[in-house]
Amino acid sequence: MQIFRCPACGASLYFHNTGCTCGQQVVFAPDAQVMLPLAEAEAEPCANREVIGCNWTAETGGLCRSCAMTETLPDLREDGNRPLWETSELAKRWMLANLIRWGWFTPDDPGARPVFRLLSENTASGEADIVMGHADGLITINVTEASEAVLAERQEELGELYRTMLGHMRHETAHFLFLRLSEDPAFAEAFRALFGDEREDYGAALQRHYEAPKPADNDHITSYATAHPHEDWAETIAHLLHLIDLVDSAAAAQLALPDGPESGHDAYASGDTEHEITMAIDLAIAINHVNRAMDLPDLYPFVLTQGVRDKLAFAHGWLRRNATSD
Repeated sequence: MQIFRCPACGASLYFHNTGCTCGQQVVFAPDAQVMLPLAEAEAEPCANREVIGCNWTAETGGLCRSCAMTETLPDLREDGNRPLWETSELAKRWMLANLIRWGWFTPDDPGARPVFRLLSENTASGEADIVMGHADGLITINVTEASEAVLAERQEELGELYRTMLGHMRHETAHFLFLRLSEDPAFAEAFRALFGDEREDYGAALQRHYEAPKPADNDHITSYATAHPHEDWAETIAHLLHLIDLVDSAAAAQLALPDGPESGHDAYASGDTEHEITMAIDLAIAINHVNRAMDLPDLYPFVLTQGVRDKLAFAHGWLRRNATSD
């Protein structure tokens, strides 16, 4: 993610900011990827600005592009759900802002948009069972995991120490992107040659996975990726977005190793998957070392074998099909 500039004083602004310390109130324009003065912006701010701190410009029915994708909100009669909704929407905006840089979900993109159901296990009527997932363009997210305490508990229970809300957004949206890309007949044939046949019985495959999970291997980035080609794709996309954004964020913060990224590097403009991934891993190893000085977990402990890198390159090429420059 880029670091932005205050249009009044030039100070650094971050993706979530609604204002600068100088007093300037700002809105984020997702297509231009800049912060604009609130009072001078041509568009009105999102109607959720005062409710959940959304700093995007309004488009549809007073809502920004991201908030308009949310069809269902968590039960706001339960007081604890509003901050969980806020944190989940921030993760969704971050994920969408990344994809917008590749031309997805922009005014020039004529394709369908995903629809989100943001649900909570805690409701005014009692506990609810929420299953995260994607079905025909409808993405269900359990906002309860936006709670740091709950997330830490789930990470421990499920053995997924790198389970995050942003990761959920990237993984589930990857399933939707598969639908969009499958509109091109060439995609399905190329996909099956690399990932396997996604028409395999999904329910049966997941049952086998949960009964006898396999470890990550030379062709699968995580254990869950071994379950079914659909999950292999979603895990691959999520990690691709993690890695590209790691390089982009490091460049924005002017963090670099001798081999890059150089100052001003735009990771989203590059089509060289191997170069971007190599920089991401080099950065992660360096940050892992720094984290250990603070007794913190490694930033990115995953091993990227050649088979996994081939899948990342495939996914990168197809996701960048709407990009305007290399």
